[in-house]
Amino acid sequence: MVLVTGASGFLGQYLTRYLSEQGESVRALYHRHTPSTELEQLPGVKWLQCDMLDVYALEDAMQGVTHIYHCAAMVSFNPQRREQMMHLNIESATNLVNLAIEQNITKLVHVSSIAALGRNAKHKNEITEDDEWEDSKQNSAYAISKYYSEMEVWRGIAEGLNAVIVNPGIILGAGNWNEGSANIMRVVDKEFPFYTLGVNAWVDVSDVVIAMYQLMKSEVSAARFILSSGNYSYRDIFTKMAIAINKRPPHIKVGPYLTGLLAQFYMLRNKLLGGAATITRETSRNAHLYCYYNNEKLFKYLPAFEYMPLEVSINRMAVVFKTAVGKK
Repeated sequence: MVLVTGASGFLGQYLTRYLSEQGESVRALYHRHTPSTELEQLPGVKWLQCDMLDVYALEDAMQGVTHIYHCAAMVSFNPQRREQMMHLNIESATNLVNLAIEQNITKLVHVSSIAALGRNAKHKNEITEDDEWEDSKQNSAYAISKYYSEMEVWRGIAEGLNAVIVNPGIILGAGNWNEGSANIMRVVDKEFPFYTLGVNAWVDVSDVVIAMYQLMKSEVSAARFILSSGNYSYRDIFTKMAIAINKRPPHIKVGPYLTGLLAQFYMLRNKLLGGAATITRETSRNAHLYCYYNNEKLFKYLPAFEYMPLEVSINRMAVVFKTAVGKK
């Protein structure tokens, strides 16, 4: 029996579908986001509502489980939700690890993030899995929450838990166009004119799922892996998306000062009109960082693994997006 936490979330949905296709018996956990009818009807998948902060409910949900994919996490760059996110992400990981040890789970695959590797402007080389976390004002609250969540998994490994950790870059894929990385496509659709030259790692959601599955099936343990198809600037990504949906690419370069003003504007608009702000102080600051990540370690353990070319990933997103918004 395979347990997937956060199964109704962006990554969780893709993973649950994939596991169903592989003939796995899946117990899919969700909290507030009810799964769609299509997800509820997946063969071999049974859905269960569970608050991972409720230890007793989580313990019941884990009965009979042998393998766990931990995808559940809150992602927010809204300062008003900082404490909630820190508490939820860290405590849910703590509860899961403790119960996994108690119940002698066969293996856990934990979804962390490249953000948990830290962002330091003094770092001159590519960031690898061996880099140690450094406190920095460039680390977002989300990054801190993922770092401490990952530390809970490492603590579990020290206590005998068989686990691996994946650190994906920014995950691309069709999903809820109003939130997460999928929201970038909607921003591009509105011909947002501004761009920055900051660099980050990017990866297709299907690649993350396949890497997680292959690592679960492997003998690899007590290791973490950066998942990235490559390092690209935000301008590159926005431009490729614009071309894919026949929109004008961003054409006005902005520096930290202007993006800071834009963040203040969007935060104010969010307060007045509701909804999630497209740009916040944290995201505007991160958009100017040059963060390069080395993805070579995964190939040493999974030599046959291949990443989807980024252009293919974006074009697939574009096809779904055009259909979703009623475009020809």
